[in-house]
Amino acid sequence: MQDWRQAIDLYIDSHSERWRALRRHLHAHPEPSREEYGTTRFLAEQLEAEHVPVRVVPSGRGLIAGGESDDNGPSVAMRADMDALRMQDGKAQPYRSSRPGVMHACGHDAHSAMLLAATLALWTQRDALPEATGWRAIFQPAEEVGEGALEMIAAGAVENVRAIVALHVDPDLTVGHVAYRTGVLTAACQELQVTIKGMGGHAARPHLSVDPIGVAVQFINSVYQFVPRSVDSRDPVVVTFGCIQGGTSANVIPEQVELLGTIRTFSRRAAAQVEEKIMHIARGLSGASRASIDVSFRRGIEAVENDPRVTSVCAHAAREVVGVANVEEIPLPSMGGEDFSGYLKQAPGCLLRIGVAPADGPRHFLHTPLFDIDERALPIGAKLLARSAVLLADSSRFGAT
Repeated sequence: MQDWRQAIDLYIDSHSERWRALRRHLHAHPEPSREEYGTTRFLAEQLEAEHVPVRVVPSGRGLIAGGESDDNGPSVAMRADMDALRMQDGKAQPYRSSRPGVMHACGHDAHSAMLLAATLALWTQRDALPEATGWRAIFQPAEEVGEGALEMIAAGAVENVRAIVALHVDPDLTVGHVAYRTGVLTAACQELQVTIKGMGGHAARPHLSVDPIGVAVQFINSVYQFVPRSVDSRDPVVVTFGCIQGGTSANVIPEQVELLGTIRTFSRRAAAQVEEKIMHIARGLSGASRASIDVSFRRGIEAVENDPRVTSVCAHAAREVVGVANVEEIPLPSMGGEDFSGYLKQAPGCLLRIGVAPADGPRHFLHTPLFDIDERALPIGAKLLARSAVLLADSSRFGAT
């Protein structure tokens, strides 16, 4: 093993308790998308205490840190997200969320702790790194709402960057395992908003009203039934409604119902077909029910497509960190969305999956109230980020920009 590898691994392993404490602090003090001011200050303070160059972006909700190469050549960026979800933490752990209705249910606290550890390892052990190793750490807000990557890009986070890497925790994988995929990894995702306006009235006299709740039920059922059968089954599509709002009383038919959902596809063709079918359903149901149905689509995040060269280097780094037998290829892409795709419009990159499930305990999945991780994954993720950055910074391995 080369000296720089030994130096990085030794530093990360010798501070494992610190990474655990950092992650638990973040877990106990979550901030939802667009509100990550305290998280940004906390991470900036940790880096400034070690004299790492840090720049907080203009919004105060995100930061860029790291060491550029001596010759001002291109850098390799490592990215983590910081935002939590608006949901209640159901765990009984002492580090459970202290903020009602907000929790880290997607592992962004772990991502930030891993990147902080990697950043401090690269900075404190910089004298052991190969010459001209330029690297940068990006701690971004608002991933869950698909905005953070674009904000960081606008703040210059990927200027003069040759490649970018990131990790995402995966409770389907046991701790000590890493998974990768070349090409499409996650789906493109857009938001769907539906406003159904009827005519309110007394619950005992529905014939004198136009019930938007009944129309909403029929609309959702129709979308779930007919949209999948209007798109080639070999081109996956998932439409899900996650929010229904309407009415305030048991005996009053309301005037209006609001629906919010997401559309996830791998191709623009499928997305266009889904939009057309939903509009067709809305027009037909509006005519049949006499309710007005307004449908709007908000373009969201693009699909994550891992670059073959960057992915190859990251998979190599993973094999060095956890062993060949513990690195696997992901056979199929996920229908989940990730705004890491925004960075990939600016530089080639790779998003890896890192195992966080205990080998002998219960597994709680992403976006659920009991979600948690096996914290032995933290130093593994830190080593993987740092090693990938150094290897990618080697122009002889990755290729000239």
